Amino acid sequence: MTRSPQTLPEFIAPDEVPTGLVPITNARAIRAEMEVWREKVLRRPGLWDKATRGTQDRINRIIPERVHAIITTGVEAMTKGILFGSDLLKAKPVRDGSLAAREEKARVAIRAYRNTASVEGGVAGAGGFVLAAADFPALMAIKVRMLGDIVAAYGWGGGSVRERLFVLHIFHLAFASARRRPEALADLERWIADVNQPEVLTDYDWRTFQIEYRDYIDLAKMAQLLPLVGAPVGAVVNWRLVERLGETAIMACRMRWFAETSLSLERPE
Repeated sequence: MTRSPQTLPEFIAPDEVPTGLVPITNARAIRAEMEVWREKVLRRPGLWDKATRGTQDRINRIIPERVHAIITTGVEAMTKGILFGSDLLKAKPVRDGSLAAREEKARVAIRAYRNTASVEGGVAGAGGFVLAAADFPALMAIKVRMLGDIVAAYGWGGGSVRERLFVLHIFHLAFASARRRPEALADLERWIADVNQPEVLTDYDWRTFQIEYRDYIDLAKMAQLLPLVGAPVGAVVNWRLVERLGETAIMACRMRWFAETSLSLERPE
């Protein structure tokens, strides 16, 4: 018996399959990824973490004092930019869309900013102390704009105190020392639960955040200032720093997404 055209299955040629399709999110798989990440964050400092401090001190002694001053000023400017600047206001929050669609947007942003940072780091590293030092504020600006785009992809953002603190918590967690990471994670979880949050930005312990950030990037970025190895080191380091911040932002946004989704389900209609 011949089937009518209406009942025949539809086949699509491989070259006609639409591109850019968003996969369906597997909530269980995402939660499993979050748990693995959480265990990594809470892992106690190992021998490598303790050994890097001495290496960092030796590299620091090679770098001219004026370069240290530029780096410190740059970190301060970045912190104040998150606290009071307008870069976080440029990205428009995405109002609709599934978690999968939002994560796809976030990962596209990470790839774009990661590539830009890598090129910037390679060029600056090849230029010696002056250009490499100038790369610090450029990289910081890239990170702030990327976080604004990632958070906006999940539907959040803006210039409110609460939203700016969310970005600060992501930054702090991404670049905290192994000893301080559990505390930074707890701070983020308190923010998500809206427990014991500062009323104004000046109440935030931004000086500790600033010191933690500088201590983390010093070892990696200082090598970029060294002759001969600066260019390849700069490209790789910038790539990894932006990648690390992007992945931390994804995990933080997932935590917030599931927390807010759970609250919305518990509210009576």
